[in-house]
This record gives sequence, C-alpha cells and structure tokens, in this order.
Amino acid sequence: MTVPRFRRQSADVYDSGDRSQAERAWEDLFDGGRHWRLWSKLGWHDIRKRYRRSVLGPFWLTLSMAVMVASLGLIYGTLFRLDLESYLPFLAIGLATWTFVASFLNEGCTSFIDLEPLIKNVRIPMSLHILRALWRNLIIYAHNIVIFAGVALVFGIWPGIGGILLAFAGLGLLLVNAGWIMLLCGMVCTRFRDVPPIVASVIQLLFFVTPVMWKPELLGERRYLMALNPLYHLIETIRAPLLGQLPGWENWAVGLLFAAAGWALTFVLFARFRKRIAYWL
Repeated sequence: MTVPRFRRQSADVYDSGDRSQAERAWEDLFDGGRHWRLWSKLGWHDIRKRYRRSVLGPFWLTLSMAVMVASLGLIYGTLFRLDLESYLPFLAIGLATWTFVASFLNEGCTSFIDLEPLIKNVRIPMSLHILRALWRNLIIYAHNIVIFAGVALVFGIWPGIGGILLAFAGLGLLLVNAGWIMLLCGMVCTRFRDVPPIVASVIQLLFFVTPVMWKPELLGERRYLMALNPLYHLIETIRAPLLGQLPGWENWAVGLLFAAAGWALTFVLFARFRKRIAYWL
C-alpha cells in the first residue's frame, strides 16, 4: 500500500510561527478527510487483521448480536407485555446502533494511545487516525444491520425509499457527531490516562438510561426526560425512519446543535493541543 504525500513535508515543525495553530488544525482536518483512500484501507486492514483465519470474520459479532436480540426480545417482550412484531425490530436496530455508539466512544479514547509508534515515527494528520477508527466501526455496524434486515423481512416491515434515505441522513448526522466525540476523547484520554475507565463506566450508565431495550412510551408523563439525552435523539433519527415513522423535529434539532457545539469546542482544543499529542504519548 502506497502512502500518499501530504501537502506539508515532515521537515515542518508543529510550533513554527509561519501560520496560526487554528490554520494548522484546519489543515490537519482537511488533509485527513482528503486522504480517504489511506484511512479506508487502514480501517479495512484492521478488520482483516482482527479476524484473520476466521471463517465468519466480523459476522461472529453479528451472530452474537442476533442471539442477544432474540433472547432479550423474548425476555423483555414478556416482562413488559410488548408486541414482539413491533418490539423485535425496535430492539434490533436500537441495539445495533448503540453498539456502534459504544464502540466509537471506547475506541475514541484509545485512538491515539494504541497508535503511539505510528504517531511518533510517521508524520500524518492526527485526524486520519480518528477517521480510520470510525471507518472500522462503521464496517462492523454495517454487518450488524443485517440483523434488522432479517427481522424486518420476517415481520414484513418496509420503510420505503424515503425512509431509507432519511435513515442515511440520520446516520450522517451520527457520524458527524462521532467525529468530534472521538477526536475530543482521543486528546483528553491521551493526556489523562485515568479517563478511559471512567468513559467505559459512563457508557454502561448511558445504556440503561437510553431507550435501546425499552421504549420511550414506558416513561409515560416523564417522557420529557428523553429530551436531555442527545444519544436518544441521534439514535432516533436512524431508528424511526427504518420502522416506518418520522423522527420529530426536536431529534434533528438536538442532533444538529450537539454537532455544532461539539465541533466548536473540539476545534478550539484541537488547535491548542494538537502539537502536544505526540509528547503526551
């Protein structure tokens, strides 16, 4: 695999005074996105390396999740007296999307730490490491979506072309938010090594307070509490269209505001601390 040449040569130092750090941060983000062939190949290589000599490869995760969806669907459907015809598709797409969210949250914390030798020896944009990890998890997410497709086929659910396109738009919004979350977590966790275990604990808590295994309707009059959970809104922009429903305007509004505020904060911190990441490692 040929490594492309970047606009700025390795002779340039991070703290040179020819340009502002904000300009250098923007160039890093631009170069990372521009070299999509590199990070897509690296992400695919990570998948192949992880499941080398495996018969099913990443479909082992899909098989495991299929068993989990079937088991939890029967258990929680019976406990909450839910109609399995509507609950199983809800659980399948919700659990697959949550697994994707939890994966990029966890891997965002170690995206720089795990690549310490590469970062210290090869001059490539920091954002490229984030895109590599995000692409890797997106591939696994695509495998897990197969479960929902199977459940939808069994129960005769067809969201229509409009619903599918709307779900892709929701996925795009989720990816935009995933980018800044992974970049921010990567910087913070590289500097403070006690943060990754804290993030892992918070993810477990968020799983139970986010409507993944249970429906928001079960909250009754307290459903307004969901407005405080941005992950619910991001998941709903994908889940609702695939279930033949329309996401509320508040789901899109919260997702867009979350992305705008998150990227603004992350860019400021990235411009200030980007050149220190290699030293923190």
